[in-house]
Amino acid sequence: MVSDSRGMKRSCAGRDEMTAAFDPQRDHNRLCCNATSPLRHPASGIARHSPIAESDAALNGRCLPVRILLINPNTTAEVTALMARVLAPMLPPGVTLKPVTGRFGARYIASRSAAAIAGHAALDALAEHGGDCDAVYLACFGDPGLLALKELAAVPVIGMAEASCIAAAKCAERFAIVTGGERWGPMLREFVGTLGLGDRLAGIETVAPTGAEIARDPDGAIALLTQACRDAAARDGAGAVILGGAGLAGLAARIRPHLDLPVICSVEAGLAAVLAALRDPPPKPETGDLSAPAPIASIGLSERLAARLAEAGATPPS
Repeated sequence: MVSDSRGMKRSCAGRDEMTAAFDPQRDHNRLCCNATSPLRHPASGIARHSPIAESDAALNGRCLPVRILLINPNTTAEVTALMARVLAPMLPPGVTLKPVTGRFGARYIASRSAAAIAGHAALDALAEHGGDCDAVYLACFGDPGLLALKELAAVPVIGMAEASCIAAAKCAERFAIVTGGERWGPMLREFVGTLGLGDRLAGIETVAPTGAEIARDPDGAIALLTQACRDAAARDGAGAVILGGAGLAGLAARIRPHLDLPVICSVEAGLAAVLAALRDPPPKPETGDLSAPAPIASIGLSERLAARLAEAGATPPS
């Protein structure tokens, strides 16, 4: 038995061995560039474009269980359940999701104000539920609170939009984003710029229904989303399209047959990036930006989040 960075006892030979089958470059390339050769899960028969099935056997008996905290920082539990349902067949044995929904905030994030509140909700979820997890998946396209989570967490943190844009840039010179909610256009353009990929972004196509509305009626949105992807290729010159949004989980597979360019499911891309980060965890800075913050007192926060801030990166309460 050994202690990990959060002081928990784990029976394992080491995190590198646990995830040795994952390769970040390979995983992203296969995820978004092999759009005509879907993998099929051996048990469920579900066609998918994730590389995760290939590493199922390699995880057996290695540092298990592995827990990924999936944070949906909006307050719609049905969207959290949708993502968990779509991703469940793609998890290697011994890897589990711990899906949580924002404790407060907007039902769906479709504005700057809702996104700002969601960043707080994401930190609240980390403090409340992250103590026994090996990685954090911020499962909201737009990644509200991403850098704050990276600062506060002692484990790898991956954002859905971050992972999707990096994957798209690896398989096409220029990529586009198709998502629900008209206000997301300028917000996402700014976000892609922070990744250093602004010159690779061909365009952003937003459709009127929000992601939550699409999640409630996916059949009614397929034609609209497919046409938006076509427009992104024809008008914007995109070589790949990200179908962005938690509420759009699982729809990329239905759209791909109608197009001749890669369509990336943002929900799946995020999971692939989390698994890659488990294999090669990015080092936690000891000083400077994204290092654990200095202790600070607070007022009005949840008990767990206040304690986490007061501990300055020490082992969170369990």
